[in-house]
Amino acid sequence: MKSLALGTDISDSSITSVTSQGFWVLVWGKEYFVPFADYPVFATAMVSDLFTIETVGKTGLYWPALDADIELEALENPAKFPLLFH
Repeated sequence: MKSLALGTDISDSSITSVTSQGFWVLVWGKEYFVPFADYPVFATAMVSDLFTIETVGKTGLYWPALDADIELEALENPAKFPLLFH
């Protein structure tokens, strides 16, 4: 079995920053902002739960500890998804 080189990112997604307004998530080299105002389930989450993130195929993200998911399309085109996530 051959190991990956040191420093190689093997994760499809990761949280890059958390602020009082929301958090940034990096998915396949593209960064998205997830505002707490639009996704209130994340506003009360423990920071460690935000960092436990999984990709769902090529279209979404899932936080198992919160049982919450987001379609990347909703982050790319929020005007198409005007309802708040609960």
